[in-house]
Amino acid sequence: MADLIDDVMWESRENDTNLDEGTSNTRGSGVDDDFAQLLEEMETQLYHGCIFPSLEFLAKLMHIKVNNKWTDSSFDQLLELLQLAFPKGNKVPFSHYLAKKKLKSIGLGYELIHVCKNDCCLFWKEHDSLQVCPVCKESRWIDKNTKGNKVPHKVLRYFPVTPRLRRLYCSTHTAKNMIWHSTIRSEDGVMLHPVDGEHWQDFDKKYPDFSSKPRNVCLGLTANGFNPFGNMCNPHSTWTVILTTYNLPPWLCMKESSFMFTLLIPSPKAPGKDMDVFLRPLVEELKHFWVRIKDAATNTFFTMRAMFLWTINDWPARSSLSGWSRQGYRACATCNEDTPSYRATNKVVYIGHRHFLDANDPVRKRLDFNEMEETRPAPRHFSNDDIQEQLGRLLTRKPGKHPEHGGGEPKRQDYELNWSKRRIFYELEYWSSLRLKHNIHLMHVQKNVDESLLGTLLMDDKNKDTSNAREDLRILNIRKNEWLQKKMVTSFIDPKQDTLSRNLVDNSFVNL
Repeated sequence: MADLIDDVMWESRENDTNLDEGTSNTRGSGVDDDFAQLLEEMETQLYHGCIFPSLEFLAKLMHIKVNNKWTDSSFDQLLELLQLAFPKGNKVPFSHYLAKKKLKSIGLGYELIHVCKNDCCLFWKEHDSLQVCPVCKESRWIDKNTKGNKVPHKVLRYFPVTPRLRRLYCSTHTAKNMIWHSTIRSEDGVMLHPVDGEHWQDFDKKYPDFSSKPRNVCLGLTANGFNPFGNMCNPHSTWTVILTTYNLPPWLCMKESSFMFTLLIPSPKAPGKDMDVFLRPLVEELKHFWVRIKDAATNTFFTMRAMFLWTINDWPARSSLSGWSRQGYRACATCNEDTPSYRATNKVVYIGHRHFLDANDPVRKRLDFNEMEETRPAPRHFSNDDIQEQLGRLLTRKPGKHPEHGGGEPKRQDYELNWSKRRIFYELEYWSSLRLKHNIHLMHVQKNVDESLLGTLLMDDKNKDTSNAREDLRILNIRKNEWLQKKMVTSFIDPKQDTLSRNLVDNSFVNL
């Protein structure tokens, strides 16, 4: 712990008079003066004759509390016992509150931001002093007539990015890894790291000033909801927004210890179309991210910039972050307005995917899909200019879930396609030029596809071979041998069509 505090305090102990005049408006070193007191406590024994420094003992004790999920009251009782057991004059704090207060200076704090009851806005910056929401006029407080401390309806917890990135360079243990992406790249065409991908290389060409300085930071974002009570019957949805740093090598950048917890979005409902309201603090910080810091590995000062490359989410979260709805006849964000869709018996399905194949692919000529060859060309590519033109046609709608101010899902005009709004990421000057803005998390897609495929083969509760699916074949007038068979007033599936022949089974085992 002494090394950690020494690394973080390094910048504050240096004489900053050698900084460039042009950076006078940037943020300072950001290292709190309370670290001086912490360093002093690192040299203070827990009690006379003890081998433990008081601060190190407290840090280990708090670590045990977190790992074993002790309650605050049980921890208070333990501290009282230690106070009695150790000699008088010991440095054991009297309560959990005092213990947290002592370690607060070495930790990374967060900002509490009040949120409108209907997710219309944040009571932040220009709205910080307001008592009612400027959109829906709802009170900021649960009980506005309370004489004591008033309780807000919702509280967003924002963990600033700047101090976290600064500490990656202030520590000698991590600063050397922050330029890994620029020193070791794949030379045989094998993608070992996102830096070897086409998107990153295209980004470097478009922004050479940024890419020429390897200590600039490239970030990725992911967001997802979870039920904090562990009970799926309780419809609570708390969302988290997490950043990862792609400067680090692949065995570190996707490690849990490298993730930066950025936003904790309050429940009980998912943010949905109002996700931009909660992302405002993060985007505002990234828009003006020019920070003068010191690199502990080289003992030099430099100005760090950070850019946001993409998001990685499942389908529902992608819809909230991209602004393109995942439902309806145009749900595919890649095909856009050319999405091949069909209204089935009880849902919208997406068919005809053979036209993604190469023009000379033999699968295009097979007749066992829909008894026709696939002659359509591959879907057209929508450029950034095409997307900007579509976004320019969107109507302006108020945020929030108030029934009189944008509550629910607003009815879109036909020319708006599946866009719900122009997302806040477009306020970043480079966002519209990125080739790959949103990624789908492979785990979710693979899980859903595998469950459906195996469920259909094994005829379990995930089976997709239902009577509705057979009825859709009849409506499409394809695969007549798989239609529902009529007998009197009932319909049934012919078991012959679902039975594997003995020869096929024997050949399958021989091939295995």
